[in-house]
Amino acid sequence: MSTEIIITALRGKALLSDPYLNKGSAFPAEEREAFGLHGLLPMHASSIDEQLARTYENFRSKENPIEKYIFLASLQDRNEVLFYRLVQEHIAEMVPVLYTPTVGEACQRYSHLFRRARGLYLSYPDAGPMAKILAEAAPDQIDIIVVTDGERILGLGDLGVGGMGIPVGKLALYTLCAGLDPRRTLPVLLDVGTNNKELLNDPLYLGWRHSRLAAGEYDRFIDLFVDNIHQRWPRAILQWEDFSKNNAWRLLQRHRGRLASFNDDIQGTAAVALAGLMRAFKTVNQTLKNQRIVIAGAGSAAIGIGTLFVEALRQEGLADDEARQAIWLVDTKGLVHAGRTDLGSEKSMFAQKLEHMRAKGLAVSAAVSLQAVVNAIRPSALLGTSGQPGIFDESLVRSMAAFVERPVIFPLSNPTSKSEARPEDLIRWTDGRALIASGSPFAPVEWKGSRIPVGQCNNAFIFPGMGLGLATAGAKLVPDNLFLAAAKALAAFDDRLPGYEACLFPNMEHVRRVSANIAVAVGQEIVKRGLSHASLTEKEITDRLHYAMWEPVYPILKRVN
Repeated sequence: MSTEIIITALRGKALLSDPYLNKGSAFPAEEREAFGLHGLLPMHASSIDEQLARTYENFRSKENPIEKYIFLASLQDRNEVLFYRLVQEHIAEMVPVLYTPTVGEACQRYSHLFRRARGLYLSYPDAGPMAKILAEAAPDQIDIIVVTDGERILGLGDLGVGGMGIPVGKLALYTLCAGLDPRRTLPVLLDVGTNNKELLNDPLYLGWRHSRLAAGEYDRFIDLFVDNIHQRWPRAILQWEDFSKNNAWRLLQRHRGRLASFNDDIQGTAAVALAGLMRAFKTVNQTLKNQRIVIAGAGSAAIGIGTLFVEALRQEGLADDEARQAIWLVDTKGLVHAGRTDLGSEKSMFAQKLEHMRAKGLAVSAAVSLQAVVNAIRPSALLGTSGQPGIFDESLVRSMAAFVERPVIFPLSNPTSKSEARPEDLIRWTDGRALIASGSPFAPVEWKGSRIPVGQCNNAFIFPGMGLGLATAGAKLVPDNLFLAAAKALAAFDDRLPGYEACLFPNMEHVRRVSANIAVAVGQEIVKRGLSHASLTEKEITDRLHYAMWEPVYPILKRVN
């Protein structure tokens, strides 16, 4: 890869203030002379390796994760190349600091930790001049936009303007994990108010001090946003992130036919979970057919998993009705079934038929508990998207383990405090037989002299490669089968670090290769289905990707003549 050459008119302190062009102590002598930097920097011109040693030493000196998060955010604000190079070289150690679980605390404390604005804040009172804001405050070339309204941040609820930490973190992962050029990404916070009274009463809160918009006005504001985004960047990919369960699925369906957009909480989670299931069943020499899946939680993530699992079963030859019978959703009111009158349209897609319930010995006259469903269905896999810590208790897990030789159990809720179970408990309650993946990072479990690694069912293994494939292929739309292609590519990735051979998911150190494989699979599927803005062949996708992946290397700077 050749070194980028950038021509700039910036000089002196203005150049040092540009996070992409700033090299800090690494400016060579000729650039110090050309750009008026003498006297603004210490005499010694550092190599990037020297800078990495210095910044890593500083990172390690921080006493807790939130201090480390603040350090990384500040580094990103002043020197993007050094930031990405540092995290790339220590990716397994730093991603949990940069994103989940630490980003949750950072979002909660956003208004108190605020140092420098990043991205776009589109507030409802500024709806009128939105087109002007987009024209003036963001660059012309944008490939990926990540947007949130801050209402359902991880498992922490309504954090208002503090939700901006999520789009910023997601886009950093796009660059780290898949090489998206950070200059061509845009984080957006739609500030439509907050119903969090603690935030509204906080004198330091930075967002619009107003209750959340009512449904009709909210939808009009979202429509205005989508219209303006589509007009400003007609080929950009729009990722919806951390919208409430009442809006996430609805907004995806409302807008996905207009522009290339997807919801990572729904579709990204579905793809990474499906990849884990594929890998787990392959471990015990089984396929997806004839499996029974129970999901605790029936929100957006569960609906996404169910939808993609059904699509996978259809490709294996099952009829739609037969495929849906394999998915059993349990929400706070019990089993989702056709006898309930409180189901929204998305839950209704997975409502179990009453005759099917009766055939399994389940009564339909009362709420059917998770324990009752597990006892009756005898699932081969149990997934948690509930945000209810400890819901996978000893009684439930031992019941499942009594009739399944290798129970597949995925407590997927984030952050760690919301996990449905701790992996060490799952290992103990199943006598080491469970095949486990978690939503949050957990250390390997020591069990009877063995060290059992816990794979992280991390969306970072899916969405960066997905975004790279969509952007490189110039996708017009994002149908669900693209996520099935991504899941298959992830499940097929076999490399593991020593000691992690049995892990259901790759190590984070392999994420760039994983993302490249996913991008190729997704890009080729786009071309095959005629969904590309460009006239490409499947082979050209691989060539394009080779040149599309940005690397954190200092550019050569040249003065404007």
